[in-house]
Amino acid sequence: MRTVLRIRSHLGAFRRARRNRTDLVGWLGRRPQLLVSTAVYETMSIFANRLDPHLKDLAELKTAGLVNCEFCLDIGSAIAQSAGVTERQITDLPRYRTSDAYTELEKLVISYAEAVTATPAIELGELRDQLLTHLTKAQLAELAAAIAWENQRARLNQALGVRPTGMSEGMACAIPESRMG
Repeated sequence: MRTVLRIRSHLGAFRRARRNRTDLVGWLGRRPQLLVSTAVYETMSIFANRLDPHLKDLAELKTAGLVNCEFCLDIGSAIAQSAGVTERQITDLPRYRTSDAYTELEKLVISYAEAVTATPAIELGELRDQLLTHLTKAQLAELAAAIAWENQRARLNQALGVRPTGMSEGMACAIPESRMG
């Protein structure tokens, strides 16, 4: 059932796109192998659903905010809200440590996204151990892959100048954040 809901949320976000719809496909279409491999990875990440999508979305939004990818923040905010991430959780991401909008697990997930996104990746051992008290190894692998993929996706979008499409217009949208040291 999670897979069906994830597909619906992604399709719903794409239907709300109002502008710049073909930016990424236009670039990747020049190298069909990259377009196909990206589509396959995106699809497989939707089907890999042992981890609560809510947690995955929080981690991806935090990552997109740290990398400052406006397209990723736009689509990620729209998808996250359809997965149950609240408006307050989206707007409180920059100050998640002091916000009461998150559970202990959600804060750990966001901290992990922050640590994995830092260059170099920092303090992963302790966070990984803490997360394994809440998640299975399969769930943690899925979380780590989602964060790493969001880093790749966000950096590719920025490098190619992929612009936001308006998928989250009229909704709360996560904002770019300052880079960590």
